[in-house]
Amino acid sequence: MTRILTVIALGVTLAISAGAGTLPSKGTIEGNYVEVRSCDVYTGPCFANGEMGLTGEEAILTWDVTKGSYNGIALNGLKVIAVVKATDTLRGKTDGQKPYTAKSVVIVDAKADAAQKAALTDFAKEMGGDLVSDVVRVESTDIAVEVDKCHGGGCSAVRAEGLVDIATRCLHEHDKHCGNETAFYPPLTSTTTAIPQFTERDMFGGEGLGLTWDASGRRSAYLGTFSR
Repeated sequence: MTRILTVIALGVTLAISAGAGTLPSKGTIEGNYVEVRSCDVYTGPCFANGEMGLTGEEAILTWDVTKGSYNGIALNGLKVIAVVKATDTLRGKTDGQKPYTAKSVVIVDAKADAAQKAALTDFAKEMGGDLVSDVVRVESTDIAVEVDKCHGGGCSAVRAEGLVDIATRCLHEHDKHCGNETAFYPPLTSTTTAIPQFTERDMFGGEGLGLTWDASGRRSAYLGTFSR
């Protein structure tokens, strides 16, 4: 089983490398990236066509800065989350769609000082592009991110007290439903690596977007890294 999973993860990684945008690594800021969507991202066309235009309008994007600075402000060890609600299925940066109409809530690490919170917000807006251009609310709370990478996959957990709760794991053979799944939707922001994940929990309980959710059981996440 370990060998099968490694082969699946390698194939998925190659597919994403070919389809997702990447930022040139300038070495100024880097870390872990976790993304969860409200539709399957690792899927086959038959399933994707059944969801397209009907769901997948929400996403949670998490940047866990391991080291580096932004706009001259050191952000080592800090985190920032963008919770997004769009008007259409989010399909990734490379499919040639018109810019999304979306609004977002940005959650910054409570450990950050005022300058760092401003830098984290600006960083999320740059990385998220059109998805995070209309920030309707900024929250500050404790954010915890746990990432365990193994066997070409791994798992992650993201918690922002009372606002966000995410848990993902690596994909298994039994998560395949039609036999021709791929990384159908690329990540919503530029990454240096990104591997599809199974979402065990996807919760947003905050204000500002006109809705909350608590979902599970989708192949709807990415775990990766970023460097800018």
